[in-house]
Amino acid sequence: MAFNYVASFLTQLQQKYARELTSSALTTDRVIWTGAKEIKIPRLDVAGYKDHARSGGWNRQAISNDYETKVLQHDRDVEFFVDAMDVDETNQTLSAANVTNVFETEQAIPELDKYRYSKLFDEFTTYGGTAQTEALDKSNVLEMYDEMMERMDEASVPESGRLLYATPHVMKLLKNAEDIQRFIGVQSFNGSIARAVRRLDEVELKPVPSDRLKTVYDFTDGAVPGVGAKQINMILVHPSAVLAPVKHSAIYLWEPGSHTHGDGWLYQNRRYADLFVIQRKVTGVQINVEK
Repeated sequence: MAFNYVASFLTQLQQKYARELTSSALTTDRVIWTGAKEIKIPRLDVAGYKDHARSGGWNRQAISNDYETKVLQHDRDVEFFVDAMDVDETNQTLSAANVTNVFETEQAIPELDKYRYSKLFDEFTTYGGTAQTEALDKSNVLEMYDEMMERMDEASVPESGRLLYATPHVMKLLKNAEDIQRFIGVQSFNGSIARAVRRLDEVELKPVPSDRLKTVYDFTDGAVPGVGAKQINMILVHPSAVLAPVKHSAIYLWEPGSHTHGDGWLYQNRRYADLFVIQRKVTGVQINVEK
């Protein structure tokens, strides 16, 4: 029989994802499932005040509710076979850990980022969002950022908690942007100069490798840029505007003789997850993309 090693690796995997998954701040920990793969988001509409009549009585208004249904689609798995002669029988847990570490680092984590950012772009445009297409340079990058912030402010998106995901090139532009005020601290003991820009206004900046920020990916075998893929330069988002649940995660290691695939260890890894933009909160997402 196989043992599910997710429980054994849970702490290490959580730390690894928090450290290496650039979109980890978007992960939704608590989701109410209404089916095997469905999430229903309640929506409530209420009318406003009317003038109160001091002669008595109240102004009764209409109230209605419905649901926005989301269906998980990104269900992924992989299987590896390792010949019995390549694995010491007393070291199967370590072998599972090694395979998991390499696979998560080189495949699973980059793919989840790619899926989330491309899905953000897809649903943003599907729900009527208009992305900036201006080419960015150090003379206009702050103006484009301010425009994104203004759109959110006008839509009453909360100021606290906003995140800016940007390519290394855009991060460099922000660091060298014209008219930006930067406080440079020189440490008295070693004379080092801190030039990193990690926050802009009240927004936390998160650099993302360029190959993880494309508008579309082909997930047929791994995750590679899809036909017509464009470069996403930066995404300004408030986490309350998205849901990014992980429904199921499993890692199995089958010992020789417990399966019929040969004389060796069988490693299996599955993850079932997705990301959704909440339709009524689409203004909590702003994007600049290659034209």
